[in-house]
Amino acid sequence: MSKRETDEVTGVETTGHEWDGIRELDNPLPRWWLWVFYASVAFAIVYWVLMPAWPGINGYTKGTMGHSDRAQVAQQLETLRQVRGDDAARLTNATLQEIEADPDLQQYALAVGQSVFGDNCATCHGVGGAGAKGYPNLLDDIWLWDGTLDGIHHTLQVGIRSGAEGARFSQMPAFGRDQLLTSAQINDLTELVMVLSRRDGDRAAADRARPIFAEQCVSCHGPAGLGDPNQGAPNLTDGEWLYGSSREEIRTQIWSGRNGVMPAWAGRFDDETLKALAVYVHANAGGR
Repeated sequence: MSKRETDEVTGVETTGHEWDGIRELDNPLPRWWLWVFYASVAFAIVYWVLMPAWPGINGYTKGTMGHSDRAQVAQQLETLRQVRGDDAARLTNATLQEIEADPDLQQYALAVGQSVFGDNCATCHGVGGAGAKGYPNLLDDIWLWDGTLDGIHHTLQVGIRSGAEGARFSQMPAFGRDQLLTSAQINDLTELVMVLSRRDGDRAAADRARPIFAEQCVSCHGPAGLGDPNQGAPNLTDGEWLYGSSREEIRTQIWSGRNGVMPAWAGRFDDETLKALAVYVHANAGGR
């Protein structure tokens, strides 16, 4: 058992614990600390009674005040809908073209769209819509799919390769992974794409790849490699690249056939929100 003694210097009794010759004094806790502790215990007990607190097997204690964060959020949303009032109703009933033609309604749509974009789209496309590797840049006027106002709205509704009904869909074959072409043929195709994009590519390899390009690639990218927004096929002659413009990245794309997915937002947003988001992207981020 530990031996309690009285410290000669302070006159305070020790707890009997000693470490490396240092003995612990049995000083009482400060009075203010005790009162704060007792108040915290009392507050916790009152909180348990008034507010939802204790989890159970099939639910939780509701508390005598009947507080519910879910109900509070629902009330806030209803209040927001009331605040939006006439503008929200007009946005719902107006066509996309009518929204852009009406300065006041367009301004309202831009404000709503900016908020929705920041909360839901910026994760992939960036806060300003500049995109990232594998995520399209929305600041320019180069579109894999239809970049018109109606086209943007439709893409938002159904997504790209989302699995939703009517989703936009295109498929870049994995020419190497699926053994559709040999490694040498893919190397030659890579050089042809370099040449088409007006960069320093191996001309002899590019010439060898032209028959392969005509057989495998023209149906989507076109004879000159200009792409086709009706199929989501990118233009191979400009300076915009979804996964990177280096020789290695181009070869990887031909080899692996990377195909990104954009979710369908029609089931998540109401029509008013989708219209506002389409107008925002079209007006501020390079829509045609």
